[in-house]
Parts: sequence; C-alpha cells; structure tokens
Amino acid sequence: MNPVFQGEALENSGFFWEHDMKHKELYKKTLWIAVPIMIQNLITNFVSLLDNIMVGQVGTEQMSGVAIVNQLMFVFNITVFGALSGAGIFCAQFFGKKDKEGVKDTFRFKMITAAAITIIGLLIFILFGDGLISAYLHDAQKGIDLAATFGYAKEYLFIMLWGLVPFVWEQVYSGTLREGGRAMTPMVAGIVAVVTNMVFNYLLIFGIGIFPAMGVVGAAIATVLSRFVQVAIVVIWTHKKADELGYVHGLYTSLRVPKALAFRIVKKGLVPLMANEFLWAAGVATLAQCYSRRGIDVVAAQNISSTVVNLFNVMFVAFGSGVSVVIGQMLGANELKEAKKAAPRLIWFAGGMCIVIGGVMAALCGVFPNVYNTTDDVRHLAASFIFISAVLMPIHSMLHSTYFTLRSGGKTLITFIFDSGFSWLVSVPTAYLLVTLTAMPVVYVYLCCQCIEIIKCVVGFILIKKDVWLSNIVS
Repeated sequence: MNPVFQGEALENSGFFWEHDMKHKELYKKTLWIAVPIMIQNLITNFVSLLDNIMVGQVGTEQMSGVAIVNQLMFVFNITVFGALSGAGIFCAQFFGKKDKEGVKDTFRFKMITAAAITIIGLLIFILFGDGLISAYLHDAQKGIDLAATFGYAKEYLFIMLWGLVPFVWEQVYSGTLREGGRAMTPMVAGIVAVVTNMVFNYLLIFGIGIFPAMGVVGAAIATVLSRFVQVAIVVIWTHKKADELGYVHGLYTSLRVPKALAFRIVKKGLVPLMANEFLWAAGVATLAQCYSRRGIDVVAAQNISSTVVNLFNVMFVAFGSGVSVVIGQMLGANELKEAKKAAPRLIWFAGGMCIVIGGVMAALCGVFPNVYNTTDDVRHLAASFIFISAVLMPIHSMLHSTYFTLRSGGKTLITFIFDSGFSWLVSVPTAYLLVTLTAMPVVYVYLCCQCIEIIKCVVGFILIKKDVWLSNIVS
C-alpha cells in the first residue's frame, strides 16, 4: 500500500474509533441516569400490574371504579410533573453550570409551585369529583352495575386524596436529585415504596390474618402508605448528604426566590410546560372518555391494557428522562455542537431499543388479560389494545425522546404546540368524530388515534433538524 494512503487509513481508523467511543460514552452517560429510573419504574409498574390483578379478582365494578379514579389522578400527577419540569429545565442547566445557589433557588420555586397545585387539586377533586367520575359511566353491558362502579370509585378517590401531599413533596426532591445525575436514591425509595404497596395491598384487599378485607379501600390505603414511606426515604437521605450535595444547606431558612429567576422560570418553564402537561393528560383522559362511550367494558379493558403497556414502556420513558438531563447539562455547559450531534443519535437509539420490546409485548398481548376475573369481551378488547400499542412502541419511544430534547433547551412554546396542541387539535377530535359519527368498532378507533402519532413524529424530526431547541438559558 502507498505510505500516504496507509497513513490516511490509519488516521481515519483512529478518527472512527474515537468517534465510536464518543457514541458509547454518550449512550453510557444517558443510560447511567436512565437505568435506575427504568428499574424503579419497572418495579412500580409490575407491582401496579399485580395490584390491578388483585382488584380485578374482586370484580369488574371494583376494577372499573379504580381505573376511573386513576385516570383522573393521572391528570393531576402529570400536571405536577409538568410544573416541576419547567423548573427542572433550569435545574439541570444550573447543575451543568455548577451553580449550587441556582439549584437551591430552583428547588424553592418547585416547593412553592407544588404546594399551590396540591391545594387546587384537592379543591377540584372534593368539589367536582362526582361529576368527573360520572363522565366515564356509559351503557352498562352484561351485568356490569354502574351504580356500584360509581360507589367504589368515590371510596377509592376519598382515600387517595390523603396521598397527594407526600406524592408532590417526593417529586420535588427526586426530580432535583435526578437533574443532578443522582438517580439511585429515588430508585431505592421507589422500590421500597412499591414493595410496601404490594404487601399491604395483599393484606388489605383480601383480608389476610388480622387485617380486614377492605377491597378498593384497602388498595387506596396501601398506595397512600407507600407514598409516605417513599417521601420519608428521599427527604432523610437528601438532608443527611447536605455537605456532599451543597445546595441543601439553608434550603428552608427562606422561601425567597430571586424575582428575575422566578420570572424566567414562569415564562419559559412553568406556564407553558404545566399547561402542556395538564392539557396533554386531559387529552389522554378525554380520549379514554370518548372510548368509554362504547360501553363500560371499554373502561375495564383500557385499565388492563394501560397497566400492561406501562410495564413495557418503562424503558423508553426512563430513557427520555436521561436524554433530558444529558442534553440539558450539555446546553448549560455551552456545549451546543455536542448537543446537536447527540440529540438525533439518542432519539434513534430510543426507537431501536423498543423494536425488540414491542415484539415481546405483541407476542404476550393475549396472556395478561386472561389473568383477570372479567368477561371475555373485556379480555379480547384489552388484548387488541395491547397489540396495537406494541406495534407502535418504537414510534412512541422516538416521540418521547424528541419531546424531551426540544424541552431541554427551554423552547417550551414549541413543545406545547408539538405535544398538547397536537393532542387537542388532532387526536381528540379524531376520536370524538369516529365514536359519535360512525359505527366503527372501538378497536379501530383506537388504532386510528394511535397511528396519527406518526405525523407528530415527522414534525418532531423537522424541529430537531432545524436546531430550534439549541439554547443555554442559565448563562
């Protein structure tokens, strides 16, 4: 070989080796944050599946009542997530900048925001809970008692309200730890909490030993108890590590947040992200309500399918959180070129992971519904919903990472239009029109609403390519 070409070949091989190593480091760094979240969410969703099966063993009315309340609680939980994520964008970039005072101020902002949302949420559930539950009760089929379903839902909701405060408090602490790259403690706390939930679910739902059989009320008590356990672990650990973490010192000596920072968080993060997450979650709840117009058995089937799908979705959900932290820290450190190269690689990596996972879920779509003590119609519907979600999982995975990439640069108006805007302008009207104006079976309605997410995926790629998200908001 010509020495000149040989030298070029060696140089190029070194370049590609270095290039490949950078890719591996990128994936490794993202997975280092994502894997603990995956483990925590996997255990949480597996226990939720077991809890769901336990309640399902009691009866279809009980399972449907719990499913309706959990759909309403989902809107509250996602609203909290959105509000805290707005401040979390700044928090991740402050960590990248190594600004501990900035992290402390952002933490205080989260606490004030979480308290306000909790008060509003409690008022809404107390004053309008009955009406919200009733919106999901349509056309009883094959002996399903709507009045009994309503009663079980009310009982479950009343107990679950006691768990709102520990839930939001834990979210503030765990979110801040993850944004600083410390995901292990929230994972451990989550594991202990779900084990607590599982044990007390078994004891209180069926009445084992000295414990009375309390049905759905027992399930709610177990959930609330587990939330108190989870927040206690996270808060105690954080304050014991005050010297190491830095931003914990003097955290509660004042709740003052600099006006300039508070205004920036509200403008760039809180308002658009909280509104986005609330409207997106409300869109999901409205979609479920549209599907429920075809019968209460659809509510039961969706409860089964969503529990199973959430179990398999933990990988790409957690990976999206890792993408948010890694890209956010790059932007905070002014590594804009590196972030630009990293984003599309992470998005494609997320989609590739879910090809195999989706295949496994599709193969098992008929197994999980058979465990439930319910009708054959409910089992068949649930299996169909699971199969559709499995086939489209790679698309949803890429969408999830795309959303977190766009959000990491503080371009929250774009993510608002991209996420909740699409949901209310496209997905919800499509479901409503198909349900009310056609006789299309609910499975095909669900398939159509899931497939139009492909449009959203294309739009997301265009936005990533145009670099509209590349921004340092803490410099």
